[in-house]
Amino acid sequence: MAGKARCMVMRVNLDCNACCRKMRRILLNMKEIETHLIEKQQYKVSVCGRFDPANVAIKIRKKMKRRVEILEIQELSNVDNGFVDEMHHFLPQPVSGTLLYN
Repeated sequence: MAGKARCMVMRVNLDCNACCRKMRRILLNMKEIETHLIEKQQYKVSVCGRFDPANVAIKIRKKMKRRVEILEIQELSNVDNGFVDEMHHFLPQPVSGTLLYN
């Protein structure tokens, strides 16, 4: 495994639909990320998986060519069967105008 199970919230300037699509492609290609949530209006990207937060932020910054600000990191305690359940508690529920990709 590539690190501890954790969820992270970042602020990235996603000002158009093309930026959101590019971010989605980047996140889907990162094997260490298991689920993510892109909130375009709030400029927030939430990711959960087994990763090093600094490495993920640096990869996103290099590929998006935008500043990435880490807002919150939460380590998940139950890494066995309850991992997916705990991720869903951390990720906010989608509202109109947000995109949820699992």
